[in-house]
Amino acid sequence: MNNALNLPPKVTDRAFARLAEINGQGPARPLRVAVAGGGCSGFQYDIRLDDPAEDDLVLRGAGQAVVVDPVSLPFLAGAVIDFADELIGARFTIDNPNATASCGCGTSFSI
Repeated sequence: MNNALNLPPKVTDRAFARLAEINGQGPARPLRVAVAGGGCSGFQYDIRLDDPAEDDLVLRGAGQAVVVDPVSLPFLAGAVIDFADELIGARFTIDNPNATASCGCGTSFSI
């Protein structure tokens, strides 16, 4: 079994830096990364600014926080949360070793 699947998600310095830029325009709020049923591949990522809940895993860096709820955590084990600024647009991305397939939009995946 892949040991990465037992690890919590990792947030890159680039993602924390972008979150700091976003939060520099107002009150600092954590970035919530969650997994929900739906999307064209069975599951989809829900990435948004949100208040932390008591049972969230909190990942900290650069004075910022990324939170993951306990239901989503197994789906994100070993994942890398990053920020990409590409020609097609800028967005938070997730490199998820648990996903067996994903769609072109990058927000939907299957396990």
